[in-house]
Amino acid sequence: MAPHISVRDFIRYPATADPEEPTSTLVLTSSGNRFVDTRILKEGAGLIPQLAIEAGLLPFAHLDWAFAGTSSSSKNSNGDVQSVWKHWIDSRTLLPESVSDSGVMTPMPDGRSLESGAMADPVTGKLVSYEEMWRDIEASVCGEEHSGVKCVVLQMECETDVEKEDRARGMVIRLGQFCQGVVRVGEAFALERWVWEDAAEKDVGGWRRQVRIGDLFLPCGPVMEHFDRLKVGGKITYEGFEWEVVELEKR
Repeated sequence: MAPHISVRDFIRYPATADPEEPTSTLVLTSSGNRFVDTRILKEGAGLIPQLAIEAGLLPFAHLDWAFAGTSSSSKNSNGDVQSVWKHWIDSRTLLPESVSDSGVMTPMPDGRSLESGAMADPVTGKLVSYEEMWRDIEASVCGEEHSGVKCVVLQMECETDVEKEDRARGMVIRLGQFCQGVVRVGEAFALERWVWEDAAEKDVGGWRRQVRIGDLFLPCGPVMEHFDRLKVGGKITYEGFEWEVVELEKR
């Protein structure tokens, strides 16, 4: 499958509720079906200094959900697609493999996809029906003309021989004009989201951080600024953690 960028237009939760979109939700999926999904609340508790807002620095009160892993899909006879997302990192739990995440994707006449299924209520744990409307965005070239649409995936894993609460995992995906990543080290969690902005009339184009939540390091800089130096199997090391390039392509 070709890499793709998806944004959520609305959610019905439960499925009988009116549609709403309380978040900015972005999903980047690679050709190898690795994905990073970040859902940032548009409104959160407490006041945020203007300088922090401009720098994209948000408190955890603005985090709805963020997770990463691998996905798989199969089409049935009526054209619907059954999709499964296996969580490898999850902001809500230290045991991401325990999360059940699947849905039926129905194509809409306007090109969007309606996802329907059931998810566990984060408070009660009970399954609740839902619907989500998804729209794909075309990946674009950033900066140099004719440089091609770039996709790179970095992954970090440091398991321990003791409790899973002590392990470290991270994933960063840069696809076209977007880059985002999530990382968990024990109880600590962090995420970043960046977007490429073309040059305005008086400004130079470049990468702008939309969101950072948490204090852990994420290697977004190298995948945005030094793509041509990367190679599959190459590693970026910071504070003892090795981030490996597991996918790299230019279209």
